[in-house]
Order: sequence, then structure tokens, then C-alpha cells
Amino acid sequence: MLNYENSEVRIKSALKSRTIAIVGLSRDPNKDSYRVAEYLKANGYHIIPINPFSEEILGERCYKNLLEVPEEVQKTIEVVNIFRPAQEVLPIVEQAIQLKKKHGKLQYIWMQLGIINRQAAKVAEKAGLLVIMDRCMMIEHKRLNRVHHFI
Repeated sequence: MLNYENSEVRIKSALKSRTIAIVGLSRDPNKDSYRVAEYLKANGYHIIPINPFSEEILGERCYKNLLEVPEEVQKTIEVVNIFRPAQEVLPIVEQAIQLKKKHGKLQYIWMQLGIINRQAAKVAEKAGLLVIMDRCMMIEHKRLNRVHHFI
């Protein structure tokens, strides 16, 4: 059992990143990926939509995959947030590794709630990426940014 992916320290650190490529971002406002991206954008994150079937989502230019993102934008990506079935994660991680090797800024692979791929996680970690699996960025952001009122 891998014990690295969901540490509190790692989640907090990943949420300090400002630029997030969202792989599998849907243009359908009823989909979780859209709601999460909309929330992240509203909370100051720069989102980069990755969807081969859209030109633009949430007012942001969309790209077919991570390697189609222009160089100057690739250099800014800190987190790759994945909304794809677990069996499709490894090729995404392999693209992320190419970006990390080219630019070095990318630090995190974040697999959304319900997405677990331990093989892809091992490959990512071996390449120096930090992995979070089966967690929602929006839920974690809300949880960690709650204001506590004491009486």
C-alpha cells in the first residue's frame, strides 16, 4: 500500500500552486469537472482546460492534451488535475513527466475523487512528481479554507 498520496502537508502544498491544467474538463456545467474548474478559477487559480473536443471552456483556451499547450503556458503549469477514468491516467502522467523534464515547474499529479491508479502514481513519483489520488481539489480547498468561529 502506498502511503504518500494524500498527506495533509502534500494537499496543502499542492493547493498553494496557482496554475492548474485540468485534463478531462467538460464544457457541461452539470459535470463535476466543470464545477470544480469554475470554483478554482473563482478562487484565483489559473486553469488550463484540456479537452480534445472543445475550443474554449470557462473563457479559457482549450487544448487537446498537455503536449499541445504552447511552450510559454507549459512553463507555468504546477498541477495536473485529472478527471479521466483510472485506466486513462498513465498516458496523461507520461505527458506530465515530459513537461516536468522540459520545464521543471510541474510538481503535482492530482487524481480527482474516485480516480485511483497506483501504477501511474508510482511512475509519477519515480519521475519526481508528487501524487494525490481520490481527492477533490474543490472539497479540499473548501475544507482547508473554512473560517472557524469560536464563541
